[in-house]
Amino acid sequence: MPDIRPIRAFLEPEHDAWATHMRTFASETLAPRAEPVDDAAGRIEARELLRAMGEVGALDPIGTRDLRACCIAREAISHASPLADAVWALQGLGVTPLLLAASDVLRERWAPGALDGEIMSAFAMTEPEAGSDVASMKTRAVRDGGDYVLDGQKWLISNAGIADYYVVFASTEPEAGSRGISAFVVPAETPGFTFAGAQVMSAPHPLGVIEMSACRVPASNLIGDEGRGFMLGMATLDQLRPTVGAAACGMARRALDEALGHAISREQFGKPLGDFQIIQDKLGRMAIELAASRLLVYRAAYEKDHGAERITVEAAMAKAYATEAAQRIIDEAVQILGGRGVLAEHAVDRLYRSVRALRIYEGTTEIQHLIIAGAMIAEAKAKG
Repeated sequence: MPDIRPIRAFLEPEHDAWATHMRTFASETLAPRAEPVDDAAGRIEARELLRAMGEVGALDPIGTRDLRACCIAREAISHASPLADAVWALQGLGVTPLLLAASDVLRERWAPGALDGEIMSAFAMTEPEAGSDVASMKTRAVRDGGDYVLDGQKWLISNAGIADYYVVFASTEPEAGSRGISAFVVPAETPGFTFAGAQVMSAPHPLGVIEMSACRVPASNLIGDEGRGFMLGMATLDQLRPTVGAAACGMARRALDEALGHAISREQFGKPLGDFQIIQDKLGRMAIELAASRLLVYRAAYEKDHGAERITVEAAMAKAYATEAAQRIIDEAVQILGGRGVLAEHAVDRLYRSVRALRIYEGTTEIQHLIIAGAMIAEAKAKG
């Protein structure tokens, strides 16, 4: 099974040790844990997983802004536990805006505890009528003396109801569209801020609706400048998109591991499944797609770590290809395992349910295609 060798050209020597550390942690600590069977159990387990990752430093690369180490962490973690990967992702989304634009006071209040796994974060941008079209969000933030007063609803928010603080995006100047959006830190205990209910996914993952009604937060909780929230949100997603691709690679690698193991051990018509050329063809294509995905992911991370101001196109390519490829790889794994692959308790079935969301969150595949094409067209026009 391909290991770290195909991407070594994009890594530094110290990343080898980090990869070993993450694989050991994932296999010894995360893999043996039972996957939760419902939303309530998932909410309890998410906090436990956060603490476990904090204890071994799995979240540290978010703070040091080492994107390749972040990708290594997510690839290893998602191989063992899709839920743990989701927890890692939300810490990244909740901490990165603070690192990019928050005041020293605001950053020091929340970031260290989040990176240590003691404080759980959430990223509240999506609304019922504002998914990919962020500029149409209805949540409002009105300045009132030394405070902002927030009113509105967010949904499909990961960690809703269990996070300690939320990075909330709201419009401070509705007529300005995306240029009128600002970002705030809203502690979970803030009066007027409520968890309105869970939204249950097929793969247990804490998700839900939050509502704000006359929710008053100090002006000092504004992250960066007023009206710069949209740019901050996009910069956060831009930096973390390669890690979504890395998570897809981890899930795909687990599916390929399971399929390969089954092909070797399972006999049909008097010989192992792996002796049939049709199975070999599937395994070969799965391995190629996984290798290509990893190369795109770590190329994007390499560019950022080596000083690229923006990696919008590279991140979009990595996220789009790796998540779509992972869906195909996992689907093929289900086919190779046959009936075992659709049993709810089997790892491949859990992966099948978990991977689907990766093609949607942090920008759908279609949005990534538009980003890539838009950049190509702009460059062609600039060249005349």
